[in-house]
Amino acid sequence: MKVSLKRDVWLYLFLLPGLSFFLLFKYAPLYGEILAFKDFRIVDGIWNSPWAGFKHFDRLFHDEEFWTILRNTLLLNLYNIVFVFPAPIVLALLLNELRLAWYKRLVQNLLYLPNFISWVVLGGIVVTVLSPSTGVVNHILARVFGIDPVYFMVSTFWWPIVFTLSSIWQTAGWGTILYSAAMAGIDPGLYEAARIDGAGKARQIWHITLPGIRGTIAILLILQMGRMMDVGFEQVYNMQNAAVYSVSDVISTYVYRIGLQGAQYSFATAVGLFQGVIGLILVLTVNQIIKKMGEDGLW
Repeated sequence: MKVSLKRDVWLYLFLLPGLSFFLLFKYAPLYGEILAFKDFRIVDGIWNSPWAGFKHFDRLFHDEEFWTILRNTLLLNLYNIVFVFPAPIVLALLLNELRLAWYKRLVQNLLYLPNFISWVVLGGIVVTVLSPSTGVVNHILARVFGIDPVYFMVSTFWWPIVFTLSSIWQTAGWGTILYSAAMAGIDPGLYEAARIDGAGKARQIWHITLPGIRGTIAILLILQMGRMMDVGFEQVYNMQNAAVYSVSDVISTYVYRIGLQGAQYSFATAVGLFQGVIGLILVLTVNQIIKKMGEDGLW
């Protein structure tokens, strides 16, 4: 250990900011999970508040609203896995076939840009573009197809579709970076050998490219499954409205509403703890499945 520290001292120093982040913002807040088992009162503090046992969890599992919110959370994440997760893989495969360097860089920059824009801005763009009165989409539908204005953002049918498409728009570029980096590590000689054997582009992708990035796909799938109980608060909060609460209200917005706005800190902590435990179980389970399929997994 001493030899390693002395030899790689600068590498360990570079590691300190990342470790500090996780210690301060991920591990230290775990102390607050005690609130889930107490009737917290601000004047008494965490330790002096009376213990409540599993009262808040009992309330949680008997709350009909919570089961609706859980259903919404799982459905939106299911849409993410089915439609959003494969999107960067497809885009990376398409970009990998581009040969004009300047055009490839242009497309990549356009794809990456939304990832660095806040959902406050992106949500406003989505709402404006889909507005029934001034939105570009409804203007095209009316002028080209003669369709009456569609109220996308207040429709329980259209809102999940808009949510999924906007997720693809915002996240696909970042995922494309990861998959493109994985593709860059594939031996070009494999493609040359495949071409000599008469394999077309489709067979090269199926037998060389996809197996070459299978490990990256497995790792990102495990991480995605760990977020099955967590739909990004910013995206939902900036796109939802009272008309679509029945399909858009998820655990993160529920915790915000009852915890911060309703000051029910103990109950909100119980919801968050339940969410975290289920996420941990999913990560452990999927990681074991991936390892049995021959991949390395997270550990």
